[in-house]
Amino acid sequence: MEYQVGQPGRIIVARFNDGDDVLGGLETIARRENLRAACFSMVGGIRKGGYVVGPETEAMPPVPVWRELTESHEATGFGTIFWHGDQPKVHFHGAYAKHDCVRAGCLRRDSEAFLVLEVVITEILGVDATRELDQESGMVLLRLASKR
Repeated sequence: MEYQVGQPGRIIVARFNDGDDVLGGLETIARRENLRAACFSMVGGIRKGGYVVGPETEAMPPVPVWRELTESHEATGFGTIFWHGDQPKVHFHGAYAKHDCVRAGCLRRDSEAFLVLEVVITEILGVDATRELDQESGMVLLRLASKR
């Protein structure tokens, strides 16, 4: 286990309107506001999105199992934003519900808000964290710089 201790910085409240690109919008906010490290909570509606529900097996590198949201769902979840090189990378796990069907997974592509989606972002100050390519998994994962 590795960890660092930081403190909260700015709080950003964002409203995504019907049809807005959620993942792209979060990356835009991170760039405009120079958010180098942040966490966020999300609540509202999502109409579309490709999400991963786990690897096919435990073998490395993992082969993702994809699912698609193709109509409106209630959505809630938690995510982080850390940079990989010169790009902010969003990592979000959420639950998506329609009627009595509830799904959960890591939203990774084609995200589109339904009606309204609210996001509260908390900047994290005082940590040295980035995303870097992990050779074994082939994924871009969180890396904490050594602090003494």
